[in-house]
Amino acid sequence: MNIDTTGIEQIVKKVMESIDFAEENNVPVVDGECGIFQDMNNAIDAAFAAQKEYMKLPLAMRSKMIAAIRETMKKKDHAETICQMAVEETGMGNFEDKLLKQYLAADKTPGMEDLMAEAWTGDDGLTLLELSPFGVIGSIAPTTNPSETIINNSIGMLAAGNAVVFAPHPKAVKTSNYCVKLINEAIKSVGGPANLIVSTAAPTLESSQVMMAHPKIRMLCATGGPGVVKSVLSSGKKAIGAGAGNPPALVDETADIEKAGKDIVDGCCFDNNLPCIAEKEVVVVDQVADYLIFNMKKHGAFEITDKKVIDALADMVCPEGRLSRDFVGKSAKYIAAAAGIDVPEDTRVLIMEAPADHLLVVEELMMPILPIVRVANVDEGIDLACELEHGNRHTAIMHSKNVDKLTEMSKRIQTTIFVKNGPSYAGIGVGGEGYTTFTIAGPTGEGLTSAKSFARRRRCVLVGGFDIK
Repeated sequence: MNIDTTGIEQIVKKVMESIDFAEENNVPVVDGECGIFQDMNNAIDAAFAAQKEYMKLPLAMRSKMIAAIRETMKKKDHAETICQMAVEETGMGNFEDKLLKQYLAADKTPGMEDLMAEAWTGDDGLTLLELSPFGVIGSIAPTTNPSETIINNSIGMLAAGNAVVFAPHPKAVKTSNYCVKLINEAIKSVGGPANLIVSTAAPTLESSQVMMAHPKIRMLCATGGPGVVKSVLSSGKKAIGAGAGNPPALVDETADIEKAGKDIVDGCCFDNNLPCIAEKEVVVVDQVADYLIFNMKKHGAFEITDKKVIDALADMVCPEGRLSRDFVGKSAKYIAAAAGIDVPEDTRVLIMEAPADHLLVVEELMMPILPIVRVANVDEGIDLACELEHGNRHTAIMHSKNVDKLTEMSKRIQTTIFVKNGPSYAGIGVGGEGYTTFTIAGPTGEGLTSAKSFARRRRCVLVGGFDIK
């Protein structure tokens, strides 16, 4: 995808300048203006009132609102502005892949069609099981997918009848709140209630804690690292946690190695490796390792072979064993330049062979650095892949034509997403079948969340009636 971003950058500059002017000159936010509030308590109160009004409206209004949100967030100017904002504000990822994710979230997030009722009839009458809203959901959004999470969660949570209070990441607040404003405008355009989707102008850890403890918040949803997931799970409320992953890509000797090489590079480089689903390390049977590396290099991988350089790179991106945020979501060329490594202009990912216990292998890097570990056979590879996934139950990838080993790997690793013979992003509907989500709840078990994940299951029993058998 080749896009002239000159005009987009000018639009983004104006939007960012207007936001910066308001912040620097302490221009107050008008509470409720397009869903943005100064105070978290006011935001929650407004969403609570809006949800009560929402429940008085017909289901057809939900469908109209969701259709309007999809249309708004897919408008070329809106989508391109948001994605350029995200790159500039967070300093992570790349514009073209963020644009793909933006359209993916708007197009393939399930709406009302996801809420299917169930019924039982018999001698004792009729029992109906329906999916109903929790009320107001508190949603913590990440810096890695700031717009996609807002779009994805808004559609799913609204479809289930809820209002949403977002707590954006402070380093992505401008992008996230711009999305909140656009969604509110879309809802208003079809006659929906104001403030069904709200946020705060200056989110902080304290405001997030207020949200998590507030009695009017009936459910929490957190997309982020282990710390934020642990916080919502300790809240005492119904919680959905979308946590970290360290997805291994296993390649055995039966695989289509040429395709595997391309797929692994494509998946690993998607938005500079920001998505938690992306390939983080490769485990390959020794018999085909050299040919796999050859094919990866054909598609933009640059191999580092000097052990001292590899170790220095590890020290740079993980100083003292802790991931450096300075390199998360940066391009391979940026990282290579910082490490003093001269790479070709078309370099997409830095690859290197490493032992299984190397820091680059065991740590989830979220950057286009891809270590490769050789194993003697596929059985050893499955053992190692399961170990490296760390029990996160997030995502794993395997390239093989051996159905028995594909089956064994899927059963043993128990990940929410298991991609066979494709790039990792096929697991969220890019070149693979099925709906998309950017809230992948491995820790709490909901898996790929959708509208029904944000609804309560309610049973209504009519005794002795409506049996027409």
